[in-house]
Amino acid sequence: MKALILAGGRGKRLRPITDKIPKPLILINNTPLIERSIKYLKKFGINDIIICSGYKSKQIENFLKKKRNFNCKIEFSIEKTPLGTAGAIKKATEKISEESFVVINGDVITNINLRKILKKPNTIAANELKTKFGTMEIKNSKITAFNEKTDVEDVWMNPGIYHLSSDIRKILPKKGSLESQVFPKLAKKNLLFTIKFKNALWHSIDSHKDIELCSNDIKSKKYAKILGYNYNSSEWFEQAYKVLNKDYEIKTKVKPEDNDSFFKKIIRKIK
Repeated sequence: MKALILAGGRGKRLRPITDKIPKPLILINNTPLIERSIKYLKKFGINDIIICSGYKSKQIENFLKKKRNFNCKIEFSIEKTPLGTAGAIKKATEKISEESFVVINGDVITNINLRKILKKPNTIAANELKTKFGTMEIKNSKITAFNEKTDVEDVWMNPGIYHLSSDIRKILPKKGSLESQVFPKLAKKNLLFTIKFKNALWHSIDSHKDIELCSNDIKSKKYAKILGYNYNSSEWFEQAYKVLNKDYEIKTKVKPEDNDSFFKKIIRKIK
C-alpha cells in the first residue's frame, strides 16, 4: 500500500524558521517532522511513500538522500503553485495504481493506530476533541462548574489521517480543499466511515507554541512508559507537572523524599 504525506504547506505562522527551511524539516525534540511521519508509516508496514511538497522541496529531498530514505521507496509529487489538500492528492494519485491509499498530514505527530482504519477504504480517523481552554458548565444563566483544559464530551475532530479509495480521484478538484469541498459531499451520501480514538497522542504543528507543547507531551509520554505509569492517569500528570514545570506545587499528599526519588529516577533513566 502507498501513503501520501501532505507536506507542501508554507508554514507562515512558524516564521522566521520557515523563511530558511520548509516546515517538514522543523525539529521536534531534535527529529524533523518528515522523519517522524515516515517512521510512523513504517511502524504499520508502509514503506512506499509519496511526498506531496512544494516550498523548498529540494531541501527535503537532500535530507532524505542523506538518510537513505530511511530504507523506504520515496517519490515526490511537487506542486509548482499551491493546490490545496484535494489538488495535491489528485496530482499524486497519478502515481498510484492500487485500489486504496493512505494520506497523512505532514505536520501531525500522533500515535493513532493506523492499522485500525486500513480495514475499509474511505475511513477517517476520529480523535476525541480536547480543548486547551477552560470550560464552564452553565444552568439557568449560572455557572455551576469551572473546568481547566478538559475533554469535550462526545465531540470528535479530524486528525488528518485517512484511508481513501483510489476512485476518489474522480471527484477531486485540480485545486481545492479535501476537508471543505470533498468530504462534506461524501458525508452527505453516507460514503465516509470512521474509527474513534480516545486518549491518543496528537499534535498539529502550526505555531511556535505547538512545538513547545508537543515536545513536552512526547517527553511526558516517554517518561511515563519508562517509569511504568499509565500515561492517562491523574497520578502521572501530577508527577509530570512537577518534573516538567519546577514551579508546580503538587497537590497530592506525597512525601518530599518520594518526590526527590521520583525526580532522580527520571534523570538516571534518561541520561
